[in-house]
Amino acid sequence: MSQLSKVLMKFPRVYWVSNIMELFERWAWYGFYNGFFALYLTSAKEDGALGFSNVEKGAIMGTGSMILYFLPIITGAIADRIGYKKVLIVSFTAYILSFFMLSRFESFEAIFAAFICLAVAGALFKPIISGTIARVTDKETASVGFGIFYMVVNIGGFIGPFVASLIYKTSWDNVFYVSIAAMAMNYIFVFFFYKEPAVEKTDKSFAQNVGIAFKNIGITLTDWKYVLFLLIIGVFWTAYNQLYYSFPVFVESWVNLDKMALQLGMDAGSITTVTISSMASFFIILFQVFISSVTAKFRPLNSIMTGIFILAFGLGMMFANLNPWFIVLGILIFGIGEMASSPKTQEYIGRIAPADRKALYMGTYFLPIAIGHMGAGWLSGKPYENVADKFLLLKRAVIEKGFDIPDVSATFTQSDYFSRAQELFGMDSHQLTRYLWDTYNPSKVWILFAGTAVAASILLYLYDRLILRGREVNGN
Repeated sequence: MSQLSKVLMKFPRVYWVSNIMELFERWAWYGFYNGFFALYLTSAKEDGALGFSNVEKGAIMGTGSMILYFLPIITGAIADRIGYKKVLIVSFTAYILSFFMLSRFESFEAIFAAFICLAVAGALFKPIISGTIARVTDKETASVGFGIFYMVVNIGGFIGPFVASLIYKTSWDNVFYVSIAAMAMNYIFVFFFYKEPAVEKTDKSFAQNVGIAFKNIGITLTDWKYVLFLLIIGVFWTAYNQLYYSFPVFVESWVNLDKMALQLGMDAGSITTVTISSMASFFIILFQVFISSVTAKFRPLNSIMTGIFILAFGLGMMFANLNPWFIVLGILIFGIGEMASSPKTQEYIGRIAPADRKALYMGTYFLPIAIGHMGAGWLSGKPYENVADKFLLLKRAVIEKGFDIPDVSATFTQSDYFSRAQELFGMDSHQLTRYLWDTYNPSKVWILFAGTAVAASILLYLYDRLILRGREVNGN
């Protein structure tokens, strides 16, 4: 029997049950979040979507996602206090209700509130499954255990948006219904198969547990070198999250994916924006083990810097042209950068933490991700809108040409506006898109996003050379 087989046999049933629940949760979350949600928020109302501006989209996604990554500090304490199973049931119920509300609500305020509820549901779930995995693995099984867990996360992250890409053109609501169904599957596993892992009993109240969590974070944040590292990584996540915030909107507005479909012998409409977005997780499933084996030979900080720089190059390709094949290549390069940098961030934090404070340092890992989501929300709002929003660029072109087209209203839709513009410009939709592309060069938004990632890489290099002077802090 191989060593791997021996390790796999040591995992208790709750380990595999937890992985299955993670798979369905990631299916539900990424099925709606990766590519679809940004489109649903910004696509025209007459097409069944919400018709929000990119600024409104950025505010909703940035604030909610920030809460998702910040709240586990508190929700972890809740789970330890009242039990994992009870919190999981509350989380699944909140997920389902939130997906339903998102499919029904239409106003900015209501959608904002519904997404906050969804973020809270995710924050309740997030620390429990990883906590369960940690509690049922040991030094011998942890590496394989978390490796399988990371693979399951990405499998769910691919299946969800891939399924969404097949159904959202029929009805936006179908995506929410599939996410509801995927999450409802977890009731079966939590009620009948999930066994509460052993949790250390404490006589402290919930408020005391939360206070301890914030006190511990405060202790780690007194290390100014570490705080500086977290802020720089926050810049990296600001650039990275454009995969979810800006990329789907950009592709939907500017790129003709039917050319790719026809070249592959498929029907027009077979390849959608959400299909393209799902490729990021697909590439991680294929190449993460290989990339990890390569980066294992390098210092974590060097791997992070190099990975971010590679990611910046891929990000540039994703926004700099109209060729869908080059865009997919950009996603692959983007994914290689992510695989080289993101896992190494956790490893680096584990290395630099003092031996008696490793848990405290690891508890702050999600803080730069939360910061990055807030930054990504802002960057994908007004800055993106000024450079690459197709509708606003069309309105500018109409004004510059001296044409008179009524503004969008309840009776004159955004689709009507585009149709009237095509008549006045004497162009079809593809010709008008090309005219706006050549005239206003929305592709230059790549400078904004790739530049943010390059800035993070350069700042990390300066941090390494000027602050750490080529050494890991704390001598680890």
